[in-house]
Amino acid sequence: MSLVTAVQTATVLTETVHARELPMESWVYGLIALTIFAALGFVVASYRDVANRHAAKAAAYAARHAGDEHGGH
Repeated sequence: MSLVTAVQTATVLTETVHARELPMESWVYGLIALTIFAALGFVVASYRDVANRHAAKAAAYAARHAGDEHGGH
């Protein structure tokens, strides 16, 4: 390979490589991720203590069916 061929090859390679620009600033991706994680955290936190919301109903049901032969599954 001669020097001229090497220079021509390097010129062709450098001309075909293009930098890809992001559609948004890089910190916006972090903000989007933080927003999504906060929303998912809110959804998870909203299910906290759901079993105890109807404790009175569960106790009344257990009292009504205390002598039932099908007490468990």
